[in-house]
Amino acid sequence: MNFTMKVSKEELLHIANLADLNLKEDEIDNYLSNLQDILNFAEVVNKVPTEGLGETIGTNPNYNVFRKDEVIPFDDNEALLKNAPEKERGMFKIPKVIQ
Repeated sequence: MNFTMKVSKEELLHIANLADLNLKEDEIDNYLSNLQDILNFAEVVNKVPTEGLGETIGTNPNYNVFRKDEVIPFDDNEALLKNAPEKERGMFKIPKVIQ
C-alpha cells in the first residue's frame, strides 16, 4: 500500500479544527498515522477492478414479509389496563405530545 500523498501536520490540524477537535500535541502523531491508514485503504478500494460487475443492493435474499392489518378484539381490557398509570374510557391515557 503505497499512497503517494502524505497528510501533513498542518492539514491534520486544519481537519481537527473543522471537526472542532482539540488535539493534544502527544496525540498528533497517532492521528496522523490513523488518517494515513484510512487514506491508504481508500486508495486500495478505489483501485479495485469493478468493470463488468453488476449493481448489488444487498447480498441477503430475504425480503420483508408483510401481513394484513387486522383488528383482533381482546376480551380482558381490565387486565391490560390494570397497571396503567392513567386510563380514560377504557384506554391508556398518555400526556399530550404535540402542542
